[in-house]
Amino acid sequence: MTHPRYPPIIQGGMGVGVSGWRLARAVSSRGQIGVVSGVALDVVLARRLQLGDPGGHMRRALAAFPDSRLTERIVDRYFIAGGKPPGQPFAAKPMVGHNPSRRAQALLVAANFAEVFLAKEGHHGQVGINYLHKIQAPLLASLYGAMLAGVDIVIVGAGIPLEIPEIIDRLRRSGPADMKLHVQGQKNGRTHRLSFDPRAVLDSPRPRLPRPLFFPIASSVTLAALLVRKCRGGVDGLIIEEPTAGGHNAPPRGRQKLDSVGEPIYGPRDQIDLAAIRALGVPFWLAGSFGNPEKLLEARAAGAAGVQVGTLFAFCEESGLRQDLKREVIRQCQHEPPHVFTDPVASPTGFPFKILSVEGTLSDPEAYARRGRQCDLGYLREAYERPDGELGWRCRAEHPDQYVRKGGRLEDTIGRKCLCNGLTANIGMAQIRGDREPEMALLTCGDDLGDIQRVSGCGKTHYSSSQVIDFLLSRTA
Repeated sequence: MTHPRYPPIIQGGMGVGVSGWRLARAVSSRGQIGVVSGVALDVVLARRLQLGDPGGHMRRALAAFPDSRLTERIVDRYFIAGGKPPGQPFAAKPMVGHNPSRRAQALLVAANFAEVFLAKEGHHGQVGINYLHKIQAPLLASLYGAMLAGVDIVIVGAGIPLEIPEIIDRLRRSGPADMKLHVQGQKNGRTHRLSFDPRAVLDSPRPRLPRPLFFPIASSVTLAALLVRKCRGGVDGLIIEEPTAGGHNAPPRGRQKLDSVGEPIYGPRDQIDLAAIRALGVPFWLAGSFGNPEKLLEARAAGAAGVQVGTLFAFCEESGLRQDLKREVIRQCQHEPPHVFTDPVASPTGFPFKILSVEGTLSDPEAYARRGRQCDLGYLREAYERPDGELGWRCRAEHPDQYVRKGGRLEDTIGRKCLCNGLTANIGMAQIRGDREPEMALLTCGDDLGDIQRVSGCGKTHYSSSQVIDFLLSRTA
């Protein structure tokens, strides 16, 4: 099976700001599919503006937004000429819950528009955006903003995104859209839904938008088949992700068991039958340790359209990771790659999460123990139903006392890490706390770091996205 209309490489949509517009634009300009991460783009935009918007890129993108009054308010609120003083905390932005304010929704729409607009600027390649279905509250407004900028592909993982194609169809007509909200402890069969209406946020919504393709991420044949058969509006492609991929992983099927070092054990039930995936008749890409030319050939031989690659792109020049973190990881890979630990409890979501061991980050247990626990960004909070039927929000990584006061179990807080602040620190946007100490980074990547040296070359501590693409395509005709 061949898929001539699709490129063989999809660049991973990684973390908060790691797969930023610069990386996606560079990859798409080479004829592959560049992807921006859609996670926490509202905080990324607000903090870029507070850092002085170097190069003026954010303000240039916002100037192209169809509602100038909306974006002018954002710039007036957050932009600091020359950037904020180094020791000054970033200004807070609204946390998004089940009933977000117009200001919170406007920031989400504008931020997603800006990231996609810049990624698509100056070329005709395809640009995708990656969302986590687990992060439900910002999703509708975020998706609309990306569609306003003409995003080509919507990629959604970490959940069962059955409603997304219908939502895309409603939003492309700038009509209201809603989706079911997963709520802990809901009673009496009550259903809670999130809603978003572009007409309540923009003064003059566009009457009709281009329809992006929909590529959900699946980690099993069962989920892939469910999505293909049940998504109203259709699935245009699948990303089939193995548990060696970076970031969040699907938990092992069946009762979870841990190995001697505390990592989840994946077994035969977690192996993906590619013949069954191929029989679904939908183009698919393989992800999880497929970042080399041999694996690309193997994927194509199995009927895949290509591969999705994250880790190699995460440490390239155009990624949003801090330069010092990139250099340190690449330097270590010249000798012995640092350890990647699949932590079964670090993420507040309950999904296993891969953590890269790097000195001076929250992978260090002592550094983690020193951090005061608090939740002030809130992307990984869970909705729960209070005794009176109203909704509340809590995070397993917040202070345990607060979590318990909200009806949560103390044991659910043990070992949790604040991914929101750690991943934001990865890209040079660490919040400054009351003691003038910045939040510490928390790196994630896939299990296989061995190909970094093959791309960078012996003794070098930097490489470009073009070098990654050339490396991946080096064995293809």
